[in-house]
Amino acid sequence: MSNALNERLDALQPYPFERLRTLLGTLDPGTERALIRLSIGEPKHPAPDFVLDALADRDLLRDSLGRYPATRGLPELRQALASWLSGRYTCTVDAEQQVLPVAGTREALFAVAQALLPTERRGLVRLPNPFYQIYEGAALLAGAAIAFYDGDGLETTGPAALGRLTADDWQQTDLLYLCSPGNPSGAVWSTTDLERLAQLAQEHNFIVLADECYSEIYRATAPTGLLRAAVAAGYPDFDRCLVFNSLSKRSNLPGLRSGLVAGDAELLERFLRYRTYQGCALPVHTQIVSALAWGEETHVEANRERYRHKLAAAAEGLEPLGDWRAPPAGFCFWLPVSLFGFADDEDFARTALGEQQLEVLPGRYLARPGVDGQNPGVGRVRVAWVAPEADCAEAGRRLLALRRSG
Repeated sequence: MSNALNERLDALQPYPFERLRTLLGTLDPGTERALIRLSIGEPKHPAPDFVLDALADRDLLRDSLGRYPATRGLPELRQALASWLSGRYTCTVDAEQQVLPVAGTREALFAVAQALLPTERRGLVRLPNPFYQIYEGAALLAGAAIAFYDGDGLETTGPAALGRLTADDWQQTDLLYLCSPGNPSGAVWSTTDLERLAQLAQEHNFIVLADECYSEIYRATAPTGLLRAAVAAGYPDFDRCLVFNSLSKRSNLPGLRSGLVAGDAELLERFLRYRTYQGCALPVHTQIVSALAWGEETHVEANRERYRHKLAAAAEGLEPLGDWRAPPAGFCFWLPVSLFGFADDEDFARTALGEQQLEVLPGRYLARPGVDGQNPGVGRVRVAWVAPEADCAEAGRRLLALRRSG
């Protein structure tokens, strides 16, 4: 084999769901009850009818399929994105310079590291732990070093962990990823913590990348965002701050592959130049229906209410566990397996499938050994409540049935 291959690919670890397939292997879940999959956070609610109607418009498709799409996006889409962000976060987003459409957050969260990390030296990327594995892959394939800051449970220790970093640590940082509401914990960063992070980015010349794809799925209070925090911190132009969001969770459109990145205009201009060569422009018809979706909130409110019911049904089944509570946002529970009398998350996942026909994701697959050498996901499982409400209620009862006595 040629030695000219990209050796950085060898540093990538198997994706969590690949590891889950290996773990469960040929384990027979039985047929006495239907299998309920709680491992993958893929939205299952119906796509909005008005989006389906627009996509079925033959005139729209005939016109759009005959045109090359612009990477910068249609003016009406950029305006829809800017209007939504401005209203949602009480700030002013310039549709011409401060927002770009992207092919979902996954594409943009990966590509931005390739575009913005330094090339004259090895960059340093700080990641939450646990984390969305795309952050890690982006850093590794850009040739950067990685430093983790740990989070645990619902009260994320991310801000506390960042507070333990020294001025020298910050000076070495080039990019910092955060996820709020968090995946897998559902924890939400406070405005105060985000403001402080925006200030640190200015003082030490690093870039903050905020993954906010779960921002519209919350129980009571709408989570704050980095754009609003940057303005509150005195940076109305969002200096060194970028946020990422999409229609996947908000509008139940994961297959549309439509999202946004917004913030610092200078950073976005560089990212646009990169994406022009990368070739990830959204098809014209995707852009048109995306503009419609970002401009309509009724379906988002209905979607949020469905998740509230699902999580309430699941939480009711788990209520006897006692020392546990549902997160403020997102659609996942980040459960300690010790609540059920287990010591090992992989053992719990295998038992859940074998005894209760439930598929859950071991927490260790979503994290890495941190600053203390410990993997903060060990001893936890992520449970994604995307199944129908009746299945969520049933799954809550089945999970409780896994509890060991004594």
